[in-house]
Amino acid sequence: MSNLLILTGPSGVGKDAVVDLLIDTDYPILRPPTMTTRAPRPGEIEGIHHFFVDPEKFQEHVDKRDLLEDAYVYGNRYGVPRQSVDSALQDGSDVVIRVDVQGALSLSKLFKEACFVSLETESLDILRNRLKGRATESFEVIESRIAVAEEEIRAAREFCHVLVNYEDDLRRTVRELVQLLRRHSAKSKAN
Repeated sequence: MSNLLILTGPSGVGKDAVVDLLIDTDYPILRPPTMTTRAPRPGEIEGIHHFFVDPEKFQEHVDKRDLLEDAYVYGNRYGVPRQSVDSALQDGSDVVIRVDVQGALSLSKLFKEACFVSLETESLDILRNRLKGRATESFEVIESRIAVAEEEIRAAREFCHVLVNYEDDLRRTVRELVQLLRRHSAKSKAN
């Protein structure tokens, strides 16, 4: 039986880095792309990381109910295309969906058997430094994201497993994630 991993956490926590390394280690997991109205960041690939669309196209997908969930986050819209997830689940591999906490909460109502994981940094200062390192947001935007991150962390801890994305030890984080997925799979098979 495949695991559906819903990976959440504040902006800048390293969700994409964890998923990229998980895939690079040949763990059998698929990453269906999500949809967003924001511009691609350096290294992001259309159809791999996200479908990058304009706000009108995004709204068309919402109106057609093509998205499992959608949210307005930091001035952009994000959503999870139903078709992407359905196709990935039919493959038989584990599937990971990276979403913000709002999205994870919405998906928790649809996928009760999924493994919900909240990725966190060791401290908010580390998170702040990661956001600064992106060099894509102003100081004001970063501070706004840190304030939101505190609330997101509290909310995610209510329904997610917590996984620390250790500074300078991404491999440790991925090893712990694989262990968590294996435990979740064994528990699901036992039920």
